[in-house]
Amino acid sequence: MNLTTPALLFPAISLLLLAYTNRFLTLAQVIRQLNSSSDRGGELVQCQLPGLKRRILLTKYMQSFGVFSFLLCALSMFALFMEAELPGKLLFGASILALALSLVLSLVEVLLSTDALSLVVKDLESARVSAEVSGS
Repeated sequence: MNLTTPALLFPAISLLLLAYTNRFLTLAQVIRQLNSSSDRGGELVQCQLPGLKRRILLTKYMQSFGVFSFLLCALSMFALFMEAELPGKLLFGASILALALSLVLSLVEVLLSTDALSLVVKDLESARVSAEVSGS
């Protein structure tokens, strides 16, 4: 294994961290909008709170593991630069494991996000049905 092997992960991890940051900012925007909403005590908003709390926690951990993966990858490159092949390989392996964990957490967060959207769609459908019933 040479120095270029872990260097290949650098751009991928950087882009992944950027995507995670964008997801975090979107999540923060949703929470701020719900907080400033006139219906913040409403049933739909209250149903979304547990999912939002879990998504915040998952985002924190997926970003943490992504950063940890980036750090391990850099340390792996340094070890390989210093011609310490075994530590370099071990650090690179740990980097890949941390990245994989980060990706799994990202998948769980996406699944929670789609569950939250399903709640909103269900609420919109029930509002349409009740509008049709009252309009008849």
